[in-house]
Amino acid sequence: MNFVAMDFETANHQPYSACSLALVMVQNSQIVDEYYTLIQPETPFFWRNVQIHGIHQEDVRNAPKFPEVWSTIQNYFQQNRLVVAHNAAFDTKVLAGCLDYYQLAQPNYLSLCTVKSSRKLFPEFPNHKLNTVCENLSISLDHHHDALEDSRACAEILLYQEKHFGTEPLKKLVTLK
Repeated sequence: MNFVAMDFETANHQPYSACSLALVMVQNSQIVDEYYTLIQPETPFFWRNVQIHGIHQEDVRNAPKFPEVWSTIQNYFQQNRLVVAHNAAFDTKVLAGCLDYYQLAQPNYLSLCTVKSSRKLFPEFPNHKLNTVCENLSISLDHHHDALEDSRACAEILLYQEKHFGTEPLKKLVTLK
């Protein structure tokens, strides 16, 4: 299975307020590369978001703005590429929000949400939050809300699902963004 696992953290409730991004690249069902960056959003940080992820305004002072990040990662977002996220509705909304804010073209890519796949394949779990799914599948998640750790965990969840259930039930959950 080939895909990219994505996770954003945001400075506030605005979808264009990305302050960190991680991508974990998987080829032939193996993690082969990782990308992580802080992002300097052009909007203030809300205390609640800082409390969740621990990233402060001063941490991103010298970080690139989203257009610079996009020029590095845009090749991962193509029509034939699968991008997965845990609660993909949030992460795809942040990506779209950042692209809109900077008037960059929206890509078409394949998307899969591991919250949805976990609900379908593990209905017995008490909930399908990232930390709960990881705990039930014995997947390491030491620093929840660290974008790179969350992306790795998301990748491991999908790889676990592929190994135990095959790709057929997962294919039904893929959408085109």
